Amino acid sequence: MGGNETEGKPKPRPIIRIGLFLIAHSLVVSVICCVAGIVTLLLLPVLAKNTYVSENALLPGSASPMLSSDDAVEGQKLMNKILSLQSVSGSSNIEIPQMIAEHIIQLGGEANYHKFQPVSTTFHPLHFFCCSAYGINTIGIVRAPRGDGKEATVMITPYNSSKVSMGEALSLGIAYSVFSLTSRVTWLSKDIIWVAADSRYGEYAAVAAWLKDYNTISFGDFDVLSQSCRSSDFPSHQATKIKEDQASTSFRRAGTLAAGIVVKVADESTELEKDVLKIYAETSNGQMPNLDLINIVNYLAAHGQAFQVRVDKLWSLLDSWFLKSFGELFEMIGKVAQTLNPEWKFGIPSKDYVEGSATLASSMFNQALGVLTGPHGPFRDYQVDAVTIEISTKFSPSQRILFLMRVGRLIEGVIRSVNNLLEKFHQSFFLYLLTSPSRFVSNGVYMIPFGQLVAPLPLVSAALFCDASKSYLSSDGAPSSSSSSVESLPNFKSWRWLYAAKTVLIVHLCSIVVALLPYFICQIPDTSPSINLLQWIILLKSATIPATFMGLCIMSVINFAIAEIGALVIVPLCLTVTPLKLDFQTRTKRSLIRGIYNALLAIMVFPPASFLLIKGTSLGFDTIRFGDFWGWAESLWVWNSATYIFICIIHLPCWALCLHILLHSS
Repeated sequence: MGGNETEGKPKPRPIIRIGLFLIAHSLVVSVICCVAGIVTLLLLPVLAKNTYVSENALLPGSASPMLSSDDAVEGQKLMNKILSLQSVSGSSNIEIPQMIAEHIIQLGGEANYHKFQPVSTTFHPLHFFCCSAYGINTIGIVRAPRGDGKEATVMITPYNSSKVSMGEALSLGIAYSVFSLTSRVTWLSKDIIWVAADSRYGEYAAVAAWLKDYNTISFGDFDVLSQSCRSSDFPSHQATKIKEDQASTSFRRAGTLAAGIVVKVADESTELEKDVLKIYAETSNGQMPNLDLINIVNYLAAHGQAFQVRVDKLWSLLDSWFLKSFGELFEMIGKVAQTLNPEWKFGIPSKDYVEGSATLASSMFNQALGVLTGPHGPFRDYQVDAVTIEISTKFSPSQRILFLMRVGRLIEGVIRSVNNLLEKFHQSFFLYLLTSPSRFVSNGVYMIPFGQLVAPLPLVSAALFCDASKSYLSSDGAPSSSSSSVESLPNFKSWRWLYAAKTVLIVHLCSIVVALLPYFICQIPDTSPSINLLQWIILLKSATIPATFMGLCIMSVINFAIAEIGALVIVPLCLTVTPLKLDFQTRTKRSLIRGIYNALLAIMVFPPASFLLIKGTSLGFDTIRFGDFWGWAESLWVWNSATYIFICIIHLPCWALCLHILLHSS
């Protein structure tokens, strides 16, 4: 009778049986997934693809450059005037914007001044009764002869109006040369905006203030300065000898911003190679511009003007024997694969692997940090693709015109490619990691190691749930089933799990308080970063493995890099943590090694310890100060970085829970 009932009982579906099998062998599956995730992460430089221009309409380099030596000479004249004006004692900060506006009007463009105040992070009781400092951006606009005024391309040149350096003067000369060309060409279909950004109070503040006002329509646009304090110091039409219908203090606009490029020239070249051009693309919270914009800059710089194009890399990894060993291993595997089949192109040279890994690590680090890497960052807040290019070169004064021509033709090529577009950048990738200026890893590839790292978390959680149910049933005297846990789910009818869920909810609510705590701690007078850090540690609470899994998955959508790094750090601790008391009571070799490993990992996973360890390894342990972590966390708060939320609400609760388990008195 019992045999007939067993035979008549339907078997679970294959997907359920596979899930139960994985849960039953969660330990083995966890080890395999973690190892596979780390190996796949190391394989990313090998799996990187060559970049390519996805949008055919861009056509970089299809037209011959039109910027001539006459345009470069005009740029050099403006540069010399700015430097000579800077050398005169007693010159004010208004004379340089005034001079730039005069030259813009002479070319037939529209000029206006944009006054902005830097955002203050501290509150002053007399703020409303005194005039704060302000900066003055100079804006030049060329209306496209073949356009309808609905789109525009932006060119940014930051400079310190208090003390203009040689590199800043060169960047202004380059922009003026390009502006001089665009003012007379007939192929222009998008308006050109040149912003000479006053960076006395920071490059970000100047660009962000202009973008905010450009994208915000207000009734005070046309008389924003006449009613403000110290308006008499602002450039007037009589002082600049400009007609009122050509330049004014009213805010002028062009079309919707299609793309932006920030031009900077380094004052001193620190590169070993000659004519190095660096591309900075990372913006806030790991956002990146469309890859096509980087591709056209890289193509025009490398093939058109013979620049050595570079992206940022972690130089300390170039001498890593660990990466060199893996590079040699992958190179050998690639050679063996090619002997078996010449079409298999798997391996790359060991040197390229090390450089690719260092660049990939830098790209992940910058995206995980969540802080922008240049003045192009504010553009991404308005869904505008932009990059910063910085040229490092060594040349004699007689070669300045040639240098202005080369960089000017590069900017001309970028403007011409963007000018060909009839729509916004959309064909290429927005989610990617760079291993070199010409190689990238797409989101379809870099999500594989992340998925492998977080896959054990739900399996271990389900296995712990099954073990808890079995322990509860056996303690109540229920008959134990002879069938394996692979064949059926336990009949767990207790609601005791709600107590754990309630604890998790309370702890994560407390973590939100921890995330808001620095703002209130900073209001306490006469406190140092060390005291602030000690007050912050007091409120740390615990979390759970499922909450960590959900937090990592959600964070991977917002910022993949910080989710990947967090998974590398958190997942091993979540999977291996056990009470130290049990390990030392057992006193076996395996338990002692596991206990020591868990204790060391718990110390290293603690965010302040991890930060100080990384800083000491890269910059030297003599540079470490106890309050450094607080300063770093405060900078993340100021820049609205999602990394700060991840550390407070996901990382810290998980670490505190693991520490609670580690020190639990069983």
